[in-house]
Amino acid sequence: MAGFLVIVGLTGSILVFNVNLERVFAHSLFATPRPGVPRLDLSELAERAGQLVPHGRVYAVWMTEDDQASIGFTARTDSVTGQPYDLGFDEFFVDPWTGNELGRRHRGDLSEGLINLVPFIYELHWTLALGDVGQWILGILALVWTLDCFVGIYLALPLSRPGFWRRLRMAYRVKRGARGFRLHFDLHRATGLWVWPLLVIFGWSSVMMNVRPIYEAVTSRVFDYESLPAAYTTNVRPNDRPRLGWREAERIAERLMAEQARVHGVTVGKPLTLMYFSDIGDYLYEVRGSGDVFERSPKGGGTEVMLDGDTGELRDFSQPTGEHVGNTIESWLYALHMTRVFGMPYRILVCVLGGLVALLSVTGVVIWWKKRQAPRLARAMRVPAAE
Repeated sequence: MAGFLVIVGLTGSILVFNVNLERVFAHSLFATPRPGVPRLDLSELAERAGQLVPHGRVYAVWMTEDDQASIGFTARTDSVTGQPYDLGFDEFFVDPWTGNELGRRHRGDLSEGLINLVPFIYELHWTLALGDVGQWILGILALVWTLDCFVGIYLALPLSRPGFWRRLRMAYRVKRGARGFRLHFDLHRATGLWVWPLLVIFGWSSVMMNVRPIYEAVTSRVFDYESLPAAYTTNVRPNDRPRLGWREAERIAERLMAEQARVHGVTVGKPLTLMYFSDIGDYLYEVRGSGDVFERSPKGGGTEVMLDGDTGELRDFSQPTGEHVGNTIESWLYALHMTRVFGMPYRILVCVLGGLVALLSVTGVVIWWKKRQAPRLARAMRVPAAE
């Protein structure tokens, strides 16, 4: 566990500033801001991007940053070979004001240069850069880590009632002049106690992101929780070619969103996502809303409508908070893990936390090793004494 947690902690410290680093190492993927000039509609960005990649079919437009939009493509089928075309990329970026291409890349492929440095660190943090296998490894690790947090708090707290508060205050401090084992022990215990709430939050949110079946099973048993919108589970009709095009779908989605906002008392902001799910035959339209948790960047709105790709009929409306307790908690877990709340002070705190996770891992191993050696040393000392 310690080796994995050192990797996760240190990469997490870096990723707190992932957008800032992207602007340094992948600056070509961001457009030059045009104050006072309106951005293109999501549907128009989808249409223009589709013309730039003839072998690809657009399935989504995300307003990833104020000066960057990303386009999701699926490969069309080659009529000669019967196989999907190789698009040569899995991320495609356009200028939100013009629809012109900014760049494309294979996410995390370092052979393409520094343009993929931050995505590679992200993949290392999320999956150890091992894909689904790494995701499951870190997911199970996160589950054990979460349970270990509660074992750790039990071991760190004083057991006896007499002098409990005095002992507890001592547990939060590193003894002056401590060295060797005592220093490692104090650093491990005091650091763990000070950041314990954040350790639990990051441990459980990692379970949420990496092993959804376990997270959803636990959450649904404790809280009112909706795993998937109704549109994903009822009247599912796979459809590769919806009757509604991008522009008409966005126009209807805007109307439906305005209607639902009035019904639910939600204030609607700028559009974030327009996506078509061919496996269920529905469009998804996402905007910033007054119930959103995320404060920073356009990503992660969560106020969305789903509509039928053929008829435009409303299929579902959802918002990230205020409807189901479990979903509200989940939105906060995402926001806290991704440092999208509480501004720069919280981002700095999480950056430091990543280093502390590495510190806890190292000191924990040292303590384990010393205690493991203690019985052997005791036996070795008893033998000469007996002789």
